[in-house]
Amino acid sequence: MSSPRTTRTGAGTTAGSPGTEPTRTGPTGGEPTLSEPTGGEPTRGGLGGAIASEWTKLWSVRSVWWALLASVLLMAATSAQLAIYVQNSNTDDDPGNDQGVLALGRIAIDSLELTQFAVLAMAMLVITSEYANGSIRATLQWTPRRGHVILAKATVVGAVTLVLGVLLGALGSAVAAPVLGDWGRFDLPESIVDALAVGAYLALISVFSLGVGAALRGVVATLTSVFLILTVVPATLSLPDVTVLNRIADLLPGSAGRHFLRGETDPYPPVVGLLLLTGWVLLALLAGHTVLRRRDA
Repeated sequence: MSSPRTTRTGAGTTAGSPGTEPTRTGPTGGEPTLSEPTGGEPTRGGLGGAIASEWTKLWSVRSVWWALLASVLLMAATSAQLAIYVQNSNTDDDPGNDQGVLALGRIAIDSLELTQFAVLAMAMLVITSEYANGSIRATLQWTPRRGHVILAKATVVGAVTLVLGVLLGALGSAVAAPVLGDWGRFDLPESIVDALAVGAYLALISVFSLGVGAALRGVVATLTSVFLILTVVPATLSLPDVTVLNRIADLLPGSAGRHFLRGETDPYPPVVGLLLLTGWVLLALLAGHTVLRRRDA
């Protein structure tokens, strides 16, 4: 009798009888691994892959483009309106007496009271829309590490809103310039600083909204909470002339951001406002990450 033939084996094959196809295995002899597909190069993973995925998803959502358009229109309309108010409030018949009374960048900064919510809507949709349509399950399957999910979303949202904020700051100043005329003050370094401040504020407050959205998981709950924290609660606490309540209001993210943007020194320097706002952002991200780890999608 002839002895049975064996199939030549190498890395990734097993012995078998004649006519049997070799079986491909992973590095340890088991199933092919996800990180090293059998027919191509290793897939891109980790934080870099998560960021690339979030970048692609961001621009594939139609509501993001509507939010961007709304922010541009709101900034242009609000800046023009505020510039008209400033011009009409000046009762001096001689513009030369008050020439350069207001920096153009200040108009853009004051216009953020309304414009910011269009930007924040885009930021919170990055996470809340996935919970609404169930795609968060796929996101967590592709990126199992919850920390990478939150960090990737925060990186994309922060980068986009930073650039958007700088452009909105420049747009607000450009719209206000012809309306203010002689009453507007244009200084290039000052205008650049104001535009960068607008970008930094919008980036931080957008990431803050993202963290709140990750913690609350709902569009309505997130939008309501962010609106209350940024505007209603600080204004309510500041109404009565009570020192303790006023100090609490000054510590909230909306007030801290406003002190930073306007360069106010009372009750604390602008850099302290920036640090306070950054602290709120980190707290919101921590809350979002905690909920994402403890609760199923």
